[in-house]
Amino acid sequence: MSKDKQGLRRVARVRRAVKARANGKPRLSVFRSSKQIYAQIIDDANGVTIAAASSLEKDQREALKTGATVDAAKTIGKLIAERAVAKGVKDVVFDRGGYIYHGRVKAVAEGAREGGLNF
Repeated sequence: MSKDKQGLRRVARVRRAVKARANGKPRLSVFRSSKQIYAQIIDDANGVTIAAASSLEKDQREALKTGATVDAAKTIGKLIAERAVAKGVKDVVFDRGGYIYHGRVKAVAEGAREGGLNF
């Protein structure tokens, strides 16, 4: 099996488990590229994105040297939590998207917890 197919199966397996235990809560989904980090809170019941944040936003690009650091990921976690709380979302489930819960993915989760999200 190719690495692409293995990765897609891993993402699907993680997402299926997250949705099964969500019980109607929105999910905090993380995407990590080699140079940036993205996070969004998705309401799967209605198929809409409630809040989103990334290291590509103009104010973040100016504040951060690069989006590929743990510090940048923690900042994005706090930002997504702040935006979610403003929209009335406090409880979410964390979707690591097939990535290992380590480094930048873990930093997004810690930043979101510090910002006021519960998961």
